[in-house]
Amino acid sequence: MRFDLTVPFARFAAQHISKLGTPFKRYHMGTVWRGENTQRGRYREFMQCDFDTIGTTSAISDLETVLVVHDLLTAIGVDRFTIRINDRRILSGILEVLGLTSKTTHVLRCLDKTGKIPRDTLANELQEQGVSVPSVDCLLGLGELSGSATDVLSELHNLVGESAVGVQGVEAVGALLNGLAEVGVVDDRITLDPSIARGLDYYTGIVLESFLDELPDLGSVCSGGRYDNLAELYTKQSLPGVGASLGIDRLLAGLEELDKLKSSETPASIFLVYFDESHLGDYLRIAARLREHGLSVDFYPEPKKLGQQLKWAGKKGFQRALVVGSEEFKSGTAQLKDLATQQSINITWKGDLDLLADTIKNELGR
Repeated sequence: MRFDLTVPFARFAAQHISKLGTPFKRYHMGTVWRGENTQRGRYREFMQCDFDTIGTTSAISDLETVLVVHDLLTAIGVDRFTIRINDRRILSGILEVLGLTSKTTHVLRCLDKTGKIPRDTLANELQEQGVSVPSVDCLLGLGELSGSATDVLSELHNLVGESAVGVQGVEAVGALLNGLAEVGVVDDRITLDPSIARGLDYYTGIVLESFLDELPDLGSVCSGGRYDNLAELYTKQSLPGVGASLGIDRLLAGLEELDKLKSSETPASIFLVYFDESHLGDYLRIAARLREHGLSVDFYPEPKKLGQQLKWAGKKGFQRALVVGSEEFKSGTAQLKDLATQQSINITWKGDLDLLADTIKNELGR
């Protein structure tokens, strides 16, 4: 059972990159598993939606990854969210300055718990790993840096000192923030958070976590970063990558808690009423042609009374009902009924199924 979609993707890319070409972009939705105790928004089995670019170290790919996260949450209808960004190279540089390079894995896993467990507990964990008290104060103080992004970057530049890898991280974050500003991403949706570490070992550069502002303790709903060395587990070819993953189950749990999910039992937008048995073939042709035009259609299987069918469709959450009875078939007309407002419009199609489909699509604003 896979614990994420990134490692399998790296293996797949290593095997097929000669055919895929670089840079290669993809998205993938799938089920993954974690061996952990279930809690609010966290499950042992859950669905992720990954989007990645592999085969380039370009900072543009880092920027595009953050933009996908931003635009994805916006498109879903999440109004208040914050994307927290950092760069693992900044943390590596600070650890180098503190003389803790040999403890990088343990320290980063501890830092990944920042905000999830009490500060004192986190400090004790770090000290148990042999981290001195002054170094613990420095590391835990990263999450307490305040001021503008420019102020925080300046402070981070001081903390990484002459560490080459640390300076690279500071410059990369600065370039990313400038790029986001260029495309108009508002400041209140982007935060520079030097404590963001991401617990997985394969991250090498930019890292990010996204939170619902109204439910920050729910945890990140979309996370990711740059993983330039992961594919090297499967190939000698350099295949740097960057991407992020939307935790669909956690996001849905949050939206449900915020009462932002509309109750609906159907994904179909058109309910085709069936109440004239003699025209069964016509109904089937209408449903088939509408589907060919990209409209989702559900056809009622029994010729019951019109009111009974419309009542059922309303409960299931259909947007529109298409009513074509005996008289409508004779006149070449139809009624498109809005099940929310109970308003209907008449459509004249004269047996032209393509015209019927186009008219309905126009009414739905497609």
